Amino acid sequence: MQAVVFSAVLILAVATAASAVAITRNGKRVTPQGSGTVSLPAGDFEALPLPDYAARAITAAYKSYLVEVEPGIKVHVLEVGEGYPVFLQHGNPTSGLLYRKVAARLPTERLRLILPTLVGLGFSSKVPANEHTLDNHMRWINTVLKRLGLRELVYVGQDWGGPVGLGALALSPELLRGAVLLNTGFRAPTEKRAISKIHERVKTPVLGELIVEHSGQFFPRLRGIQGNPASMPDEVLDLYRRPLLESGNRKAPLAMMRMVPDSPDHPSAAAMRFIGEYAAGLDIPAEIVWGMKDPILGGLLDAMRETFPGARVTETPAGHFLQEEVPDEIAAAILRVVDEVGRASG
Repeated sequence: MQAVVFSAVLILAVATAASAVAITRNGKRVTPQGSGTVSLPAGDFEALPLPDYAARAITAAYKSYLVEVEPGIKVHVLEVGEGYPVFLQHGNPTSGLLYRKVAARLPTERLRLILPTLVGLGFSSKVPANEHTLDNHMRWINTVLKRLGLRELVYVGQDWGGPVGLGALALSPELLRGAVLLNTGFRAPTEKRAISKIHERVKTPVLGELIVEHSGQFFPRLRGIQGNPASMPDEVLDLYRRPLLESGNRKAPLAMMRMVPDSPDHPSAAAMRFIGEYAAGLDIPAEIVWGMKDPILGGLLDAMRETFPGARVTETPAGHFLQEEVPDEIAAAILRVVDEVGRASG
């Protein structure tokens, strides 16, 4: 009898270990393949036709294309409009489609809206978990901006789109003319601290994978960090969830949560210090639009005010993904900054 029990325990232990190894796998590289070309001022790029569920979310005026930033790594870009460039960077776990409502409220006859999707998310390349570093993401987005041949722009950033977007611009500082900041942060931690309970929890191996990748509840739980949970219905969640599930590599959301620095010696901390110093030295037209009901980053408003002391601040009842809730306020801020940049250069 004891031998039977021992064998059962051994089998369970082996099965548990095998499961842990399987769910903590690094993930494979998945490179999207387009069809046709999109012609832009900087040249021709690989077109990426969108699946119907994503195409329905935007208008036929959008261009959808891929920019290869390294061999096998392509960034998906949505673009609409002609005129002054506005670079809008989303965060985790969304995509460039997060700005579709904002874009719909802007005059595309005078603005060129450029919406890249971070590597690992949306229809951009998927990469192994260990390739998700702040330095890599900064470099990849910087390469997109350089390949597009941009000479100047206004920047809009939220969540990881803040440090990644502004970090990319810090590598090409001649581009930045103005900024709109949305629920993000640029400061590295000076002591041990967690940005939220869920970020702390998912840093634990296996537990993080179970919560984010395997429970099936990660994307539905995004409703809970909105001011209005109804702003994230299933069809909106699918814009961000389906590309990950259908690619076979869903590693990015967890990897990006683990990228958030929680101490001065975290792997992201040095890059955050670089970005924070760059942000603190900026003297540009800027506005802040903030979702005050954001349980993740809502409390960072005072820090953002200190970084951009002259910026106009619009406080809203939105949550974390305020692009889904208050696109009018964001669009109005973008227009004011673009107009101020135009007056300064004129």
